[in-house]
Amino acid sequence: MTRKVLLPDGWPRPRGYSNGIAATGRMVFTAGVVGWNEEEKFSARDLTGQFRQALINTRAILKEGGAEPADIVRMTCYVTDKREYLAQAKAIGAAWREIFGNVYPCMALVQVVALVEDEAKVEIETTAVIS
Repeated sequence: MTRKVLLPDGWPRPRGYSNGIAATGRMVFTAGVVGWNEEEKFSARDLTGQFRQALINTRAILKEGGAEPADIVRMTCYVTDKREYLAQAKAIGAAWREIFGNVYPCMALVQVVALVEDEAKVEIETTAVIS
């Protein structure tokens, strides 16, 4: 994949994400991925645990498409409680680095009223571009 992080002159480098990425290659998309296990059961009740499992699930789906964390160019994370996310941001960041390393794609975080799965606290959509 050809990949270039976009950072306009004079802008500070964002922490934990990229403002923009230009990429060429084959695209791999995930649906909204929640933090349940392979049996579609939630073992974690807290946001950090569900976020971690959603990242593990995302990585497994991307692998099926031939992508790896370095190929991720965009993620949209939907959470049911932004305050809970902000309170657990350090732990979520640690889970991110454990699963994806120091890969920081373009990201958006959106608070929603609810997700389709009643127990879900987070749902993540991902786009990757591979050579």
